[in-house]
Amino acid sequence: MASMLSRTFKSLKPHANSQTLIPSWNPIKSQRPSPILPPASTNKPSSSVSRSSSRNAWAVYLILSNNPPIKTYVGVTNNFSSRLKQHNGEVKGGAKASRAGRPWICACLIEGFKNKSKAYEFESKWKSCSRKLPRKRSSKNGEQADNSQLLLLQHRYAALNQVMDVIDCSHLEINWHIDPM
Repeated sequence: MASMLSRTFKSLKPHANSQTLIPSWNPIKSQRPSPILPPASTNKPSSSVSRSSSRNAWAVYLILSNNPPIKTYVGVTNNFSSRLKQHNGEVKGGAKASRAGRPWICACLIEGFKNKSKAYEFESKWKSCSRKLPRKRSSKNGEQADNSQLLLLQHRYAALNQVMDVIDCSHLEINWHIDPM
């Protein structure tokens, strides 16, 4: 019967997982998305983050600049690949603080946060611990950028270890893309 209704009424399409009908056309002329959404179980994992995460899973990330002066940036997102494109200026948006360090590469991605507020809490703790830790300075006799990157990554790694002592991180997946040691 669902297929008969969808043939008769073109604005109705059968849902893939059930016999309920979902309007494919919204007569209200607004930019808001339709309030009728497919069940959450039909969301496919995002290939940009990891296979185990859902599309709207929140992650905290650490990115590293490739141009001098070498910098790091910690942020929160639910779509890392899009966010990295914003930081690199490929897509509109991104934090003003990250403009000077372009191009950016992913140094660490932490996934598995239960919600947005937990991710922001973790990010805040990580930044706070990073500010409080003493920094190792590179000597001024012309050390290469690689050494500067390594020192910054080690600093962020040490701060992350302090956060892990304060916050339960057993449910989180921490992936370092650049070895901090």
